[in-house]
Order: sequence, then structure tokens, then C-alpha cells
Amino acid sequence: MKNTSSLISFSDVSKTYGNGEDAYPALKKISLTIFRGEFVAIMGPSGSGKSTLMHIIGCLDSPTSGRYFLNEKDISSYNDDQLAHIRNQEIGFVFQAFNLLPRTTVLKNVERPMMYAGIPQEERTKRAMECLTLVHLETKANSLSNKISGGQIQRVAIARALVMNPSILLADEPTGNLDSKTSHEIMSFFQELNKQGHTIVLITHENDIASFAKRIINIKDGEITSDKKSI
Repeated sequence: MKNTSSLISFSDVSKTYGNGEDAYPALKKISLTIFRGEFVAIMGPSGSGKSTLMHIIGCLDSPTSGRYFLNEKDISSYNDDQLAHIRNQEIGFVFQAFNLLPRTTVLKNVERPMMYAGIPQEERTKRAMECLTLVHLETKANSLSNKISGGQIQRVAIARALVMNPSILLADEPTGNLDSKTSHEIMSFFQELNKQGHTIVLITHENDIASFAKRIINIKDGEITSDKKSI
């Protein structure tokens, strides 16, 4: 039986940057729920508010007003240290820019989040190799990150995002630096991860990339304009 418990819940979340006449409302009373096991794409043009929404989901920013529940905990008013802990333990980030250390081995790059969490070396190596096997790159463990292809680099980034066994895989324009064929390979890979039970939230402005998700939320001018199940 599928687990349909709420993982992410926004209640009237607003985000305003600046004050007085310079105030800019990036998000306006957003309410949404994302359930465990979903694959959701959040779409919108530049300046729509999708990046702000991603930053709040990823605990990189906090709402100005409203409440954000993650795993049924109200984290709206968490301080920076508490948010940093949530980011390390609950959220796996996959960015457009990959953010790997170039002259470091694939294995060491995947181990990095566990170093910050104080996990012993033996356990780090074991878990990193398990995640590299999951993304079919176990044979590249000792290769330097600047000696593998773009698609392989992004799969290393996905392995690194998975290594802490996060509640959410948060992918921000993850195919932005990849050619069309490699982009579709990476998105098919995200679909496989979702079938295995991973909750994925994808930020994109491209329709063909969003179409890999099971649900598409469109945002414009800081408001949700549509929220539909993908066919």
C-alpha cells in the first residue's frame, strides 16, 4: 500500500524581500502539499518565484509569513543552525552546476556530506560505494571528477545527494548544463529513483524536462497558477 503521508506542507507562505517602497513580494500566500513518494516539477519563467520556493523547501531561506511543515514538523521559525541540520539530514540537493570538487575522486566527492555529519570513514566508504552502484558508476569511484563526462558528473552529484538517505531529492535545473540526449537520460534516471520510493522535487523552466514528473505545479508572479497530475 502506497504511503500518502504529507512530507512538505506550505500554509499561506509569503516571502518579501526589502522594506517599505522597495519591498518585493516574491511569494504570495502559497499553500501546497507534497506527499511522500511524489515526483513533482515546479515550473515558471524567470522571476516567477520558483527559485524562492525552492530555497524555502530546501531550508536555504525562511518565509516572511506563513508556515512550512517538513515531515510534520513546523520549521518556519528555525534558526540558521537548525536549518543547516535539516539540510544535511533531510534534503539531497542536485544543482545545475554540479558543485563537485574537480581534482578529487568521485568517491571522495560522494563522501563529503557524511564528513560534515561526523560519520566514521569506514561507514562513509561503504555508503558512498552503495550510492555509486545505484547510479551505475561504481567503476569510476577512483576517477577524478574532472576526468568523467557531464552526464556521469551529474550522476555523481545524484549519488552525493542520496548518501545521507534524505527525505527529499531537490533538483534545481539539474539538466541545465547537459545536452538534450544526456538530459533525457538523467531525467529517466530520476524516474527510476522515484519508482524506488524517493520523493523528488524538480525546479525547471523547460516543458520537456517537467514532463518526466508525475505532477506539475506552475508558478507565476509569486502565485500558483496550476497544479496538475502529469498524463
